[in-house]
Amino acid sequence: MKKFIEFSFVFLFGGVLYCLMEILWRGFTHWTMGIAGAVCFTAIHLLRKYCPEVPLWIRCAAGAVFICSIEFTTGFFVNIILEWNVWDYSDKWFNLYGQICPLYALLWFLICIPGNSISKFLESTFFITKNSSDDRKERYYE
Repeated sequence: MKKFIEFSFVFLFGGVLYCLMEILWRGFTHWTMGIAGAVCFTAIHLLRKYCPEVPLWIRCAAGAVFICSIEFTTGFFVNIILEWNVWDYSDKWFNLYGQICPLYALLWFLICIPGNSISKFLESTFFITKNSSDDRKERYYE
């Protein structure tokens, strides 16, 4: 139950954060992007939390690959199958069916840098306390 609370919080935070980023970038968003953003931010959080020894650039590369996978899957479903036309990268260099492209893959890599920092901040602010007697980290919700 404790992990469920943490991951639910991270999931909701990621969905809202991505929608806000998209509104700032494009001027609008779509509810499906909230779900995709939530899944992606949760993956970034899990990777940072459970693989802290992995260098940041590798976590960011893995995050970018994961985000592109979610973006392609979501795009294939909502844009191609359902024809909702949420986004279209057809005019971008080396796009794949108009759903993903190298330019946005690079942007996802760069966005993973602050994404890791935000994840760490959320965890240290809401889910970890330092035990002053032995300097051990204990989680509130474990």
